[in-house]
Amino acid sequence: MFMIRLRTHLAPKRRGTAIGVVAVFIVVAALLAGRFQVNAQPVAFAIQEIANGDYVHFGQIALSSVDNAADIANIGIVVGTDAVAIIDTGGSVAVGQALREAVGKITGKPVRYVINTHEHPDHIFGNAAFAGSGVIFVGHRNLPASIEAHGPFYLRAFRDILGDDAIARVRLIAPTLLVDDTVKLDLGDRTLLLTAWYPSAHTDCDLTVLDEKTHTLFSGDLVFIDHIPVIDGSLKGWLDVLPKLAALPAERVVPGHGRRAGPWPQALDDEQRYLRTVRADVRGFIAAGKKLTEAVPRVAQSERDRWMLFDEYNPRNATAAFAEYEWE
Repeated sequence: MFMIRLRTHLAPKRRGTAIGVVAVFIVVAALLAGRFQVNAQPVAFAIQEIANGDYVHFGQIALSSVDNAADIANIGIVVGTDAVAIIDTGGSVAVGQALREAVGKITGKPVRYVINTHEHPDHIFGNAAFAGSGVIFVGHRNLPASIEAHGPFYLRAFRDILGDDAIARVRLIAPTLLVDDTVKLDLGDRTLLLTAWYPSAHTDCDLTVLDEKTHTLFSGDLVFIDHIPVIDGSLKGWLDVLPKLAALPAERVVPGHGRRAGPWPQALDDEQRYLRTVRADVRGFIAAGKKLTEAVPRVAQSERDRWMLFDEYNPRNATAAFAEYEWE
């Protein structure tokens, strides 16, 4: 395996905006199932079948770098009798191309839909690998506006991490099929239920995909397993969404980050406990008159040994939550 020095640069924080908190996602995680050359061309790209016709590529729990080509988010492939749907495309065009090649090895059926679960770069930068092939891009009704608003920032931020050549290949592709509430997509003897979630939770454009045949849920970043959840939209909104999300008739979930699928809805238990702990601690420190700088290092410390990348993301989560609840 070619080794290269890890390069990471967090973007400046901008309080109260998705752009501020999304800097976290330059280093958002899950476990690398492949290897990449220095030019970010994939050498290997592992796919696991987790249910009949449902496949997953698990990303890595590590900082984004040239070496891993920003392969840091989980990617879904659903195969029907007529066509294929892709759920997210990874954090670079190199990952997207590896995904496209992997689909061709699984099935000769055409890719009809590319579904983006939200706007973060680790989920959409691979889209260009599917452009111009007749694929329909699908997303939450808020996704086009979010891509337009945040896209230039993402490109600047990732240029330092992936390099000029990799970013030059990225195309910010907005969906043309928008989901306002729910939409069903037929792949042939397999129906996908797409749900747009409100209010703002992980982001303001969260979308989930449920394979109604296998009861497999592709949750995007509304669900994290092992990797600490990252608050980019609204903690209040996320906690409001979780009980509704839990009501979906799934048997298993593929999280946006975390190197395993989980049983449903039990897979939500750890995430919900963590988010509630952040809320309770923040409220307690605010009530006690603590300043932000005093509170942040102490929020949710009881959760520290339960999550990967806790030290990297918990301070930012605590800061976002403090700002949200300060004037409650």
